[in-house]
Amino acid sequence: MKAIIKKYGFLILATSILWQTGCKKFLNESDPSNFTVENYFTKPEHARSSVNAIYASLRDPMSGDFGGGPWTMTEFATGQAATDLGQAVDSYFVKDLQNTADNSYGLNYWQNYYKGIGNANLSIAKIPGIAMDASEAKRLLGEAHFLRAWYYFTLVQQFGNIPLVTEPVDLTSGQLRPKQAAPEDVYKLIVEDLKTAEVAGLPWVDITGKVSLGAVKSLLAKVYLTMAGYPLQKGTEYFDLAAKKAEEVVDSKQFRLFDNYSDLHNPAKKNVDENIFMIQYKTQIIPGTWQSLIIPYNKNISAYSAETGGIYATADFVKSYDPADLRAKEGQFFFTKFTNQDNRNLEVDLGGNFIYKLFDVVAQTSTANSDLNWSLIRYADVLLIYAEAANEVNGPGPKIYDAVNLIRKRAQLAGLTGLSKDQLREAIWRERWYELCFENVTWYDMARLRKAFNLKTKGFDNYVGHQFSYGPVLTQRELLFPIPSRELRNNTNLIPTPGY
Repeated sequence: MKAIIKKYGFLILATSILWQTGCKKFLNESDPSNFTVENYFTKPEHARSSVNAIYASLRDPMSGDFGGGPWTMTEFATGQAATDLGQAVDSYFVKDLQNTADNSYGLNYWQNYYKGIGNANLSIAKIPGIAMDASEAKRLLGEAHFLRAWYYFTLVQQFGNIPLVTEPVDLTSGQLRPKQAAPEDVYKLIVEDLKTAEVAGLPWVDITGKVSLGAVKSLLAKVYLTMAGYPLQKGTEYFDLAAKKAEEVVDSKQFRLFDNYSDLHNPAKKNVDENIFMIQYKTQIIPGTWQSLIIPYNKNISAYSAETGGIYATADFVKSYDPADLRAKEGQFFFTKFTNQDNRNLEVDLGGNFIYKLFDVVAQTSTANSDLNWSLIRYADVLLIYAEAANEVNGPGPKIYDAVNLIRKRAQLAGLTGLSKDQLREAIWRERWYELCFENVTWYDMARLRKAFNLKTKGFDNYVGHQFSYGPVLTQRELLFPIPSRELRNNTNLIPTPGY
């Protein structure tokens, strides 16, 4: 934590100056006092640039190369991902349920997301003191509160008891080495932050990729759904809150499912329709960095020089789809063959089920510089949140069937009808597993439900005791990732995660 906090002010200031004057001028600055935290927040553009800096931490776990990628951590934890990248040992530790507190993936999330929280705290504290348009200040604060909520929501799900820091911290602060808070206290702040963002005057949709009202309400629905389940187990009241908030997003008519799965990985479809909130990338400026991780190991199909075989779907998971499900067909969510880089008329057998829904075709076949955004919240997730939560409150109903059947229709599957509450519950869970796979969603569902998908029976086992198709068995400790050992050393007030 100490190392993180030292960087809070610097990240914001460096980002601002890079955008306004260029890196060279910043590095040659003769009077660094011009850019201290104390005197920086004086102009409206400072407010905007400080909030822009908060977004940067979203990108940090999304890297990928021969060392693996932090974003894959929650995918390997599902038991539905495979890898051929032998040197990415952190992937195997998670995949084989032999994880340790030394795993660099968890450290990446912890350090970078707390950096984002620190930057959010700074903006929230300083923007009210800037003389600027009141409406714009309110919107900027709404973005900052949303992003702080996103970071805390991710961290509390991953690590459980985590420090709760809500004020800017310097080297003299009493919170330099904070103690852990109860998850309920963290969720309380998350809800408060999202409610603040909800009334900040944000537009329903923002095609530039900034936080929108649609993103705020969607995340709030997901938070309520999670609070209804484990570990808080708030039950029916929070299922109802989740259903109503997701229904607001549905009833807004601002979003729709894409007609084709190809649009899920089409850079021209950034921040519109199904893509409610995304991590922003721009080719040649800040290109997406996960492309080399999702292609097969050294099959010579890509313009990228590194072909790592870092992550792909297990055959058992893909086989578990209904044979009629379009999502499991070649070139939809997965692909098993592609053309040779040197001869596009030559087809190559890839030897596995690689993840086409994350595949930037232009970057892979020509530019090696991805323009693809990463979707954090998409409309399909909101429809399924509504369906699951509403079913828990009142049982099956026409609007619930409509929501889940929109997703099934696109998959060319028959609509659900005539199910009991229990049957519909599991049917909705299956749609979540199949629709949202490899988007950093499934493991969080497993943790809040305490359930795991049985690929043979197509039913749901209790999380603890569930056996992955390739052998390992989940235990209680896998309900959380371990607080990183480096943080435990830097902050002796932290208590290690049980089992690690």
